[in-house]
Amino acid sequence: MNGRYGILRASVDRALSRSGLPDRATRTIGTDAGAVAVQHVIASVFMEYTNSSVLLAPSAHNLSDKDLQRAEGSCRIVLGSSQKGTRVMDVYQKSPLRVLFPRTSGERVEEAVLLNTSGGVAGGDRLETSVTAIEDASIAMTTQAAEKVYRALGESAQITTNLRVRDAAKLAWLPQETIVFDRARLSRETRVEVTSGTELLALEWLILGRAAYGERLSVGNIIERWRIVKDRRLVWADSFRVTDEVLPHLGRKALLSDCSALATLVYFGTKLETPLELVRDLAPSLHCHCAATLVGGLVVGRFAARNSHDLRTALRSVLQQFNRFLHGPFQVPKMWSC
Repeated sequence: MNGRYGILRASVDRALSRSGLPDRATRTIGTDAGAVAVQHVIASVFMEYTNSSVLLAPSAHNLSDKDLQRAEGSCRIVLGSSQKGTRVMDVYQKSPLRVLFPRTSGERVEEAVLLNTSGGVAGGDRLETSVTAIEDASIAMTTQAAEKVYRALGESAQITTNLRVRDAAKLAWLPQETIVFDRARLSRETRVEVTSGTELLALEWLILGRAAYGERLSVGNIIERWRIVKDRRLVWADSFRVTDEVLPHLGRKALLSDCSALATLVYFGTKLETPLELVRDLAPSLHCHCAATLVGGLVVGRFAARNSHDLRTALRSVLQQFNRFLHGPFQVPKMWSC
């Protein structure tokens, strides 16, 4: 008797022998003690069988992300204007990325929703999204749910976002949070190109570990980059990097202290003083650390909270205020409430 069936049969025989269940099966199987004994046998068989090295391919112990099937998805969207409002001029999508345009107020396109049909991001995945807004287009982009970055074997997942705004268009890039699992490896870059007379609001946020599981990052690698170009000139470049060597020290007050939820919010437009003062006035009432500054003709806001709930609440408050004072798609996406 060979192969997997032989391994399973041997595991069952050993588990039954240890439990003594066969000798007293006829008088205990219908009792609570018998049920507990059966549960112990099943658990023992499962652990021994699934841990068996025979089940793995000969090279399984040396597998890397390059040896496994990985996703290479892309999505390209071009938006313009018409007499009825914003119109979709071009869409290209390659699995696992998809884009939907739910219409909640007649025929107007006000919000686009990105989906990752693979259910998350694994080491070695490469995902790229490009959004171009021209000709007075006005739209908010968000995601269907929080993105999850799973444990990697060695390769980093690559996520690239390209945002281009010109010809008096308005674009709000407001995805939901990205949850980074322990031992995950992520390299994400947001590239922005704007021209004078346009408006852009862009957000990216990270949740370090799964709070519901009590998980904290012990091993991993995270690189978050921003590159913003105005009228073909680089006006802001920012990088955030966490490595295996840094993770044990993140709890220090000079670093993240007790915060595991981080966000960066960037606004570009004609009236920068309004959003700058708005964020600064709100900061004391938010249940998180918050600060805003004006640099390179941009308003840059930073947020850090103990958990994702506090950060989401703070971001919702800021976006609600943006909706009151700024005209356009700068508001809490409807998908955030679904």
